[in-house]
Amino acid sequence: MKQIISFVKDVFQLDKDWITRITMAMIVMSLIWGALGVIDALMVRIQEASWGVAQLLPLTPQEYYASITLHGMRDLFGFAQQLEFAIFIYFTFKMLKIEPKAKWVFNLSFIVFNIAFMLLEGPILLVNQQGFDNYFPSEGWYYLVPLGLPNYSLYVVSPLWYFGWMLIDIATYMQTLWIIYHYYLVSKSPNREKLPIFLVFTLMDVLLYAIGYSGETVANIWDILAFYGFVGLNPIANQIAFGILWHAVVYMAWLPAVGAMYLLIPMLANRPLYSDKMARVAAVLYLLFSNNVPIHHLYMVDLPIAIKVLTEILTYGVVLPSLMTFFNLLATVKGARVEWNILTAFTSLSFVGSIFSGVTGISNATITFDAIIHETMWVVGHFHGFILLSIVPAGFAVLYLMIPMMTGRGWYSSKLMWVHFYGYLVGSSMVVLGFDELGLTGLIRKAEIFPLSSTFIPAELIATAGAFIADIATVVWLINLVLTLVRGKTANVTSLNESFSLITMQTATILTRKRDLIFKSGFKKKGL
Repeated sequence: MKQIISFVKDVFQLDKDWITRITMAMIVMSLIWGALGVIDALMVRIQEASWGVAQLLPLTPQEYYASITLHGMRDLFGFAQQLEFAIFIYFTFKMLKIEPKAKWVFNLSFIVFNIAFMLLEGPILLVNQQGFDNYFPSEGWYYLVPLGLPNYSLYVVSPLWYFGWMLIDIATYMQTLWIIYHYYLVSKSPNREKLPIFLVFTLMDVLLYAIGYSGETVANIWDILAFYGFVGLNPIANQIAFGILWHAVVYMAWLPAVGAMYLLIPMLANRPLYSDKMARVAAVLYLLFSNNVPIHHLYMVDLPIAIKVLTEILTYGVVLPSLMTFFNLLATVKGARVEWNILTAFTSLSFVGSIFSGVTGISNATITFDAIIHETMWVVGHFHGFILLSIVPAGFAVLYLMIPMMTGRGWYSSKLMWVHFYGYLVGSSMVVLGFDELGLTGLIRKAEIFPLSSTFIPAELIATAGAFIADIATVVWLINLVLTLVRGKTANVTSLNESFSLITMQTATILTRKRDLIFKSGFKKKGL
């Protein structure tokens, strides 16, 4: 029993301050939902690969489509959003050195947010309930109506799905307003200073969450009222309102990665940022351009051409802050001697992955090209590129930096760090390239079965194999994390710079030893 208590204490950092405790609680819950979402994703990959190889469908169609939806909900919101807010509050209070107020608000929002995902669990909560599909998470959207609403679709889902969304909305606004309030207090402080660039992006992203969720909240309330027959529904208007979140969510998830690059690249280059002002302007431009282009996901809907063209132009506008960002970061690192360590590795992957995925996104914004790839696996490849090759690597880099600060322990194993990185790099690249290839062949997204042709099968198998490789690598990271929490060596780490020095020394040492061994081996062969 003592060992169990000690383990829980170490994992949840119960002997630390409130900021550390709530941050670790959010990290743990995000990893739980993330793991469940990964299982959902693997079920999808197994279904499609089994069809391609042996023409077998181990899952029912309901299980397959429920897995797709739950994968998105758990990994994009339960995992990514929750992890981002954990990072937001930790760095906000640690970097600004302020005390949190009204902690009960954030505690309550944490509970509400995680309860929400339990309401999305069709088979668990409503087994054989008459009148509803047991697998109601497999509901979705098409061009005309939101599936699952009585009188608007033959496929009717449980209202708990929409109430689950409602709790996500409520919790998100509780958290965003709580964080914004603290930034407001900082702005009123007589000793206020400029926000660090990382916190500028944090604030812009929190504002983006508040704005981006507005349309979805309206659409979801509308869905609930329509479900019970209180109001009618204009499907296109409802879908456009919900679509505000569609595009904003990409930048909600990605802006922390951009902020992480602004934080880490100057540290890795041991130089100040090339242009502080350019970074601040870029952050504001991301906020301005990221919410107003949901219609670029609705080009195939019968909307006025002028609106579509305006949306296309506004979507291209998002490229501007990205160009400013990558120029700024490249100028910062140009000519610098950067040591290869685990932070360099994941930051570099995030940087390159952002450019690659951004280019594939520009094509989505182009009306003529979108007519070809709309609703194909190309779209799936685009946003998985952003998630797997940019957002998640930046998240890993920040977590590698955060954990020693939070726990006062060094990472358990440097070797496991490198197994994690290279396994994740190979696996994630295979997933994204497989999806892109399927999209260029014209395969529609959510295709449970497809023509048994060499046009489709190899890319399906590449994506499936890549998913398993990336997931195994992530399990290696999780093992290293748990071992760090319970057995990591005690380290006197109290600041960001101290944690940075510890990580870079720990992961660079192994490479240096290998390099020395290679040199010594070469000298011996030459008789030196």
